[in-house]
Amino acid sequence: MYAEASTHGYSRRQTPRPSSVGTVFHVKLNRRARRATLVVHVVGAACWLGLTLGLVALALTAITTDSATATEAAVRSMKVFADWLVIPLALLTLASGLLLSLGTQWGLTRHRWVYTKFWLTLATTTASAFALRPGIDDTVATVTAGHPITDTADLIAGPLVSLGAYLFMTVLSVLKPWGLTRRGQRQRAQTQRDQKRRASAHKRVDAEDVRQTA
Repeated sequence: MYAEASTHGYSRRQTPRPSSVGTVFHVKLNRRARRATLVVHVVGAACWLGLTLGLVALALTAITTDSATATEAAVRSMKVFADWLVIPLALLTLASGLLLSLGTQWGLTRHRWVYTKFWLTLATTTASAFALRPGIDDTVATVTAGHPITDTADLIAGPLVSLGAYLFMTVLSVLKPWGLTRRGQRQRAQTQRDQKRRASAHKRVDAEDVRQTA
């Protein structure tokens, strides 16, 4: 490390900079890549939220209408959304969020809100793949066979839980609450110590340059 190396003959321009804490493989995303990833993440999350609202509306239609035709149309529409849009949007949001956290100063485990949001996104993605889609498929099979929907709670519960989770994650992204995790506190303390050592090393370099000039 720089703090352990000799500072003789080094100028400030030659002093190596420390790697950014909390970035993937100690490589920080440049400004263009960061902005592009952020746009992808925001668009993916917004589409995921809107899609979930659509699933809630369709589920409500299916369980409240008296028309068998409307019920079948609603659940078939839910199947199209679940089969073609839910999982791709979930994976897009998860991957772009992970890249943003690992490739920027936020880090994945430094801030409590980032850590919480990551696990919520992972949980909702898993639930969408292994609970929401199979439930919708079963409902479609029931309605297609000419039977009424018997368990309306299951049909509406999944989209409602997902909607609540997405709204909560949106609040986390805006407010960024709870501060640093213990790991983040240790990393910040280490960064502050490194900055003090670099500042002290710069002072020694400047003093050495003055003596050599004199």
